[in-house]
Amino acid sequence: MQVTQDHPQELSIRALRVLVAVDEAGSMAKAAERLGASPAAISQQITNLEAFAGTMLLDRSERPLRPTPAGALMLSHARKVLVAVADAQAQMMELNLAALPQLRFAVIDDFDASVTPRFVAALHKEFPKTALSAVSGRSDAITAAFVAREADVVITGLPPDDPSAYDVFPLLTETFAVVAARGCLDAAEPVLDQLRLLPFVHHNEKMPIGRLVEQHLRRHRFAPERRFSFEASRSILAMVGQLGGWTLGTPLNILDATRFAPDVVVLPSPFTRLTRSVSLAARRGELGSLPARLAETLRGILRDLVLPEAGRLIPGGEDLFKILEDPAPASVPAAGGS
Repeated sequence: MQVTQDHPQELSIRALRVLVAVDEAGSMAKAAERLGASPAAISQQITNLEAFAGTMLLDRSERPLRPTPAGALMLSHARKVLVAVADAQAQMMELNLAALPQLRFAVIDDFDASVTPRFVAALHKEFPKTALSAVSGRSDAITAAFVAREADVVITGLPPDDPSAYDVFPLLTETFAVVAARGCLDAAEPVLDQLRLLPFVHHNEKMPIGRLVEQHLRRHRFAPERRFSFEASRSILAMVGQLGGWTLGTPLNILDATRFAPDVVVLPSPFTRLTRSVSLAARRGELGSLPARLAETLRGILRDLVLPEAGRLIPGGEDLFKILEDPAPASVPAAGGS
């Protein structure tokens, strides 16, 4: 969003978005980062808005910045205006969805093999003239790319944390299980005692899933030596088979590396239950009802194709994989966008 100076006696949608963003971010610098503008431009918009109101709207002596009584009143009206604008944009978008020139996705890499090709193929049937593209990666990286407007929709384990700017549609929850090299465990012996003696293949500690697993193991005072760590599920499962070791993984991890499935076995975790969730997120008001429809398409693919495949490849796989249903979220004021 490019912020430019308005005449002090004019009230602009742009200035109202800036005011809401500053209030939510708590500082002009953070609001500037969110809106893709310079702090000076954000400050100028607030100055112009105060000139229009004829009074101070923000108490600049407070940290974080707080609205004055007049600012609180202006914010109340600003949010109502932005809701109305978002509703108008959504209704206009409904008329133009079929003519979308492009649709860019950022997708969790565990969807690469099992979900993304089917999803894009289904969208191509509905939008044959739309250019469809997808980039994949770990959840924190693809969510950052989405927030930076490098993608229109993100499918991630870490959705954006600003509920005023994004709609989030839960897709699935999956439970971690032990994935061990075939033949390395004796069913007659306690599993945990055997795991202590086998090499553990870590998810990279910089990845969200890696941090989740490490925290879980620490809670159980289980600290396997960090000798092997990888980012890709395919590399982790391949290494488990090569080493005669084990890891903690999810059904999506395994489905993303089906070529290595014959080399491993999947067992219930001896630790307490650990899960992760995957959601679809889109900027509020920019794509109308399309994100909800995309989420429903994904749930259909997961239900009809991925869940049976998980049951076929993974003993008890259907019990480790839960598809989530979610109604469309209630309307909330938009804080960003142009």
